[in-house]
Amino acid sequence: MALETCGSCLSCLLIPLALWSIVVNILLYFPNGKSSHATSYQLPNYVWYFEGICFSGVMILLLAVILITLECSMFYRCCQSESCNKTYRSFISIVLTLLGVAFSGYSCIIFTLGLIQGPFCNSSGGWDYIFKDTAGRYLTDYSAWSRCTEPANIVEWNIILFSILIALSGLQLIICFLKVAAELKRTLCGTYSVFVQARTL
Repeated sequence: MALETCGSCLSCLLIPLALWSIVVNILLYFPNGKSSHATSYQLPNYVWYFEGICFSGVMILLLAVILITLECSMFYRCCQSESCNKTYRSFISIVLTLLGVAFSGYSCIIFTLGLIQGPFCNSSGGWDYIFKDTAGRYLTDYSAWSRCTEPANIVEWNIILFSILIALSGLQLIICFLKVAAELKRTLCGTYSVFVQARTL
């Protein structure tokens, strides 16, 4: 019952997560607040996937708005009975939320790969992914971070922002799973109650 009641507020939680995802992804393009590295394409390749802006950002935001609209009782009627109408809306919500699972899950994978790969930075050997062969071990090897000389503090910048994006897309994924569970329960219970009412008549 608690999950069913919470189902309507889960969609609202996706909106701030999507907005934060867009903001944090935009920050990745401006290391230390400078745009020179973006204009020179001196950024990690995973940054150019625009995952935080497109998939876990705009797409999740659109899905959240549609789901909230669907939850309005006066939005749409597909058939004569109210129970049929609610079941139909729940089915649409499930399909849309599964899309949300795909968007946030894919984004989470890309952000994780970006974190493991490490930043694209200038070192003694020139511009390169100097941590790409460490399989993410550089994350705890703080002494190796100083190998990146430009942009300044790029390792910390990358780790913090990618970690935040992973957390945001992970929360979106959890919320979408909970939303699917809530809508499935609502649909199945609603369908069962329709059958019971029809049988009693």
